[in-house]
Amino acid sequence: MYLAFLVIFLQCSELYAQEKVFTFNRVEIQVQPSVRVKNGAPMSIICHADIIKNTDFQLKHNFTFFKDGKLVFMTISDKKVAQYEIPVAKSSDTGDYECTVKVDGKLGFSNTTYVWVAGMTKPILTADKKEVLEGEIVKLRCELPEEVPPLVFFFRKLKTNSAPKEKHILEQNQNFSEMEYYVEAEDNILQFDCFGKRQVRSGWDSSQHSNKTLVTVKESFIKPTLITRPSNNITEGDPIEFECSTVVAQMRDIEIIFQKNRTILNSVRDKKFLKYSTVATQEDSGEYLCKVEQGAVSKTTKLNVFVSELFPKPTLFASVTELDENKDLSLNCSINGLRRANFSILRKSSSGDILLKKSRFLAIKVNVNDTGSYICKAEVKGIVKESKPVRISVYAPVSKPTLSVVSGSPEVVLGKPLQLICHSAMGTPPITFTFYKGNEMRKNVTNDTYATFLDEDIGLNDNGVYKCDARNNHSSGVKTSNILNVTVIVPIRGASLGSVPYGEVEVGSDTAFLCSVKEGSWPIDFKFFKKTDHEVLLHEVREYSDRTIWHKRTMKRKDTGTYYCMASNRASVDVRSRPITISVILAAWQKGVIAAFVLTAMAGAGAVALWWFLHKKKKAKGPSMEMSG
Repeated sequence: MYLAFLVIFLQCSELYAQEKVFTFNRVEIQVQPSVRVKNGAPMSIICHADIIKNTDFQLKHNFTFFKDGKLVFMTISDKKVAQYEIPVAKSSDTGDYECTVKVDGKLGFSNTTYVWVAGMTKPILTADKKEVLEGEIVKLRCELPEEVPPLVFFFRKLKTNSAPKEKHILEQNQNFSEMEYYVEAEDNILQFDCFGKRQVRSGWDSSQHSNKTLVTVKESFIKPTLITRPSNNITEGDPIEFECSTVVAQMRDIEIIFQKNRTILNSVRDKKFLKYSTVATQEDSGEYLCKVEQGAVSKTTKLNVFVSELFPKPTLFASVTELDENKDLSLNCSINGLRRANFSILRKSSSGDILLKKSRFLAIKVNVNDTGSYICKAEVKGIVKESKPVRISVYAPVSKPTLSVVSGSPEVVLGKPLQLICHSAMGTPPITFTFYKGNEMRKNVTNDTYATFLDEDIGLNDNGVYKCDARNNHSSGVKTSNILNVTVIVPIRGASLGSVPYGEVEVGSDTAFLCSVKEGSWPIDFKFFKKTDHEVLLHEVREYSDRTIWHKRTMKRKDTGTYYCMASNRASVDVRSRPITISVILAAWQKGVIAAFVLTAMAGAGAVALWWFLHKKKKAKGPSMEMSG
């Protein structure tokens, strides 16, 4: 009976366990009031688990909320819904949200929802100083206390009637940033503000501008004053004094610089004024600048000064600017509208001007060393002015030029270029050289003492007659060189070798070898060779002809072989003939002697054989005859 109750109990328990079946239908995530929330407003992230059960029974739900993959909130509830409350939404709460629900080992996942908290908190700006001097530094601090980095901070320097000067900096690890501004000259009242930005999926989110921070600027020194004494009606020769001054708040590292254009004329340190004096010249007209510097602050004042001309620049006149040596030259210096002045005439030199005469007039007989630039100077009331230079060129006549071949020898190989040089040992440059081939002018060259000419058109029929002219600005005219005759060397072409007799030669006879060329200038060097395991030179000769004959006496059997010849001339090109083969054979009488000797030997051998046979036969008959007797 008890056993029956136990079986019934176990069956009921198994049935009860089988009845607690559930499954996730879906897990949803929602945002209240919406997925776009205004900065500072409350926001709720709601996670709802839709679970299907086979019967009504209670479950424990483990809710986990994630933002951008990082856990932000967890809770356990009997209900199917849980929410993550954010009372004050900040821009840093922008991101991707999702949730998971774990129930009795089963896990459900929601979709991902992007939430954008629009806007950022208003930043707070502070300055380390409320009052500064020009050139000092203002340090600013901008803070976004409720935001999370990374953040970009923008600082602005605000001036009346001027565009804001903006700087920005990225902060990866903190929600504040600091920036320094130099206070520039003429900054009076400054205002600063800042704002922040952060990057979101849809672009950039921007904060409001911070409070404006006011900074009062005091001048470290006033703009300098620049005056001249006298202040007007300044004429060349008058003494003139410049004075630059300022008022300084702190006499520390102050510098006054006085300059004209880009030239610094004077400077002082740690003083409130500067003076500069000079005797006025017309070159002193122009714009002057007084600059006062202290640290990074600089202030300037400009002043235009006009100096009236006392007298114009002198003019130097020459009787002639190009003349032959030993001719007369006159130089005259004058000033338009002024007769009384201290004049001097000089020749310019790299080592300094050379004084020729303290006068307005100079007359000399010139030589080539007097070539150069001449000037005159005039002095009135201590003011010295210089004329424009006048170039004087003195010419010595050119000497008779010499014409020669650059390579030295007066000859050229056909087809090769010929370079000539024309040289005049004397004569003032520039010298113009003219080259002629025959009576035809080929080239003009202007140089100092020589010129070269390259004739690349050398033909077989050229007569090779050249000359050159030389001339300069001397009145003597043109000088002509002697005639240069250049020999055209025709290179060797088409060497050939023959022999008499040809092919076969009897021993003891003579052989004539003939080597000839189709073309080539004389003399020609002929060489005869026999080929062995090395080249053997047999004979060489120089001929004023296009051929030569070499007689080889008493040929021997060892002279059998291959022969060739080689021809060359002053073109320095060796031309080789085709080889011929010579066979040295026995003469007819030598063959007869050998035949007779052979026949005689054969006859002698036959006679000996016959004698031996007869002698042997005779010995055989002798005993027979005795027996018969």
